[in-house]
Amino acid sequence: MVLRNFVLAIIDFFHRPFSRWIDQQTFRYLACGGSNTVLDIFIYFISYHFILHKLPVHVAGITIAPHIFAFMMSFSVSFPMGFALSKYVVFTESNLKGRIQLFRYALLVGMCILLNYVFLKLFVEYCHIFPTPSKIITTAIVAVFSYFSQRNFTFKVKEVYADHQGVQ
Repeated sequence: MVLRNFVLAIIDFFHRPFSRWIDQQTFRYLACGGSNTVLDIFIYFISYHFILHKLPVHVAGITIAPHIFAFMMSFSVSFPMGFALSKYVVFTESNLKGRIQLFRYALLVGMCILLNYVFLKLFVEYCHIFPTPSKIITTAIVAVFSYFSQRNFTFKVKEVYADHQGVQ
């Protein structure tokens, strides 16, 4: 609770100058998602270059390419961190059970991975846009999709119905 309040105080402090143009929840989403993305990329870089030394990993007779294993390493941190930030900082008003939120978040992350793949393939291979601009466009599209999916599906506020006696 103390850590959550500390994180909220920092994010909300930086939100003040932008409050005319962007609501608090969206700003919190951008701050948390952006921070988690930077953390993910940092862990990927460190894992690939300094932990794995760009060498494949052999596990139970299977060889895993270093860039894939580095992704697995960074994802193992960024997935739970992203869920925690979304649940406890961004979408705090959700009244769904935590296990339902986690399941839905996992589905959403899977969909976002698929969307990244599809859009990158589309933009680079079919539209012939350079990879970096394609990644920027893709990230923007997927971030918008992710925000609305999290707000309206993963962490939605479930309506509470009155009991059968007509009490509201």
